[in-house]
Amino acid sequence: MTLLIVDDSSVMRRTIEKNLSEYDLQIIGMASNGNEAIDIVKEKKPDVITLDITMPEMDGITCLENIMRVHPDAKVMIITALSDKLTGLKALDKGARGFLYKPVSVAQLEKAFDRLLKRDENQ
Repeated sequence: MTLLIVDDSSVMRRTIEKNLSEYDLQIIGMASNGNEAIDIVKEKKPDVITLDITMPEMDGITCLENIMRVHPDAKVMIITALSDKLTGLKALDKGARGFLYKPVSVAQLEKAFDRLLKRDENQ
């Protein structure tokens, strides 16, 4: 499976990359804004995408809508500092498969990805 990490924070991109290293995911790109993300999605069609909501140039919800248009099979995990439940519901409504709030612990990230990738069928 392939992974695209989208976050305007380079620290957060590296954190996600490091904490998902034990998963069988090949990181095919990192984007710091929605426009970069859309270009990578169009070109490489990643299986899994982590997506921030608050980014320059294009917010995560708009980016998600565009991703779903060009690659509706993508499994998108929203990871954001916004703790607004409505935004989370809106993202899920628009096609996201999961939602995490920053700061994200390693355990939270692993649990969310286990669910996203259905590694643990008991959940």
